Amino acid sequence: MYDPATKVTGKDAFLDNYVGEAATAVVASEHFVDAKFDRGELTVEVKREGIIATAQAVQADGYNFLVDVTAVDWYPSEPRFQITYHILSHSLKKIIRLIVRLDSTDAAVDSMTAVWPSANFYEREIFDLMGVHFGGHPNLTRIMMPTDWQGHPLRKDYPVEGYR
Repeated sequence: MYDPATKVTGKDAFLDNYVGEAATAVVASEHFVDAKFDRGELTVEVKREGIIATAQAVQADGYNFLVDVTAVDWYPSEPRFQITYHILSHSLKKIIRLIVRLDSTDAAVDSMTAVWPSANFYEREIFDLMGVHFGGHPNLTRIMMPTDWQGHPLRKDYPVEGYR
């Protein structure tokens, strides 16, 4: 049975549940926002300016596989978009979740393809369906919708029947 009292948040959640050298560096950086350890899963929120440095730090600590990148539209709330990176360590048998929140007025974050090339198609999908721009991406073009398609169909403010 789940006990909500076992949830740990803040810097302690990260420092107590992360194995590696990067923990103190990430927590000490100005890019660290918050962390949560709940149900055996560690989630770390960072500012968008620090996502690449944080990803490189966890990669150096043995987190060697980008499982996926996904996005959530929290419309009408701000920040509107949440980009989530699930990163696996085969040797530690752990997953860390890195999240970045983006305002609707500036929905852009640096591309993760320099750290993990496998982010390529995930980022293209998010760009295509949500309209989030990934700076420095090698080929940020539509991947699912036709190139002349107007809008981003997974946004919550997109009309159910599309634009006519």
